[in-house]
Amino acid sequence: MGVGGVDDWRKKWQNCGMVAKRICYRGKVQGVGFRYSVRQIAEGFTISGHATNQPDGTVEVFLQGDREEVEGMEKEIGVSHLAGFIREANGKEVESVPGLKGFQIQ
Repeated sequence: MGVGGVDDWRKKWQNCGMVAKRICYRGKVQGVGFRYSVRQIAEGFTISGHATNQPDGTVEVFLQGDREEVEGMEKEIGVSHLAGFIREANGKEVESVPGLKGFQIQ
């Protein structure tokens, strides 16, 4: 797919209510099964993405899919047992990743 093809894909993606979001979780989020629990939560949603430990001790979660699904999963993380490990969560919409499938732990 050429550059124009990717741009066309992104326009279609945005026009059909799809969104990509990157969320940075701070707190006691490494070494406690945080990423694995996020993956389990993801099984209840129709989304794709990944959870990644960062060198600064945070966990970055990338979510992509229908806006309602992405927002629902973000809320579910915040009310799950993981809430006790989270001191701060900062999310922002970002560029989507064409062809991303499933939810991975990285």
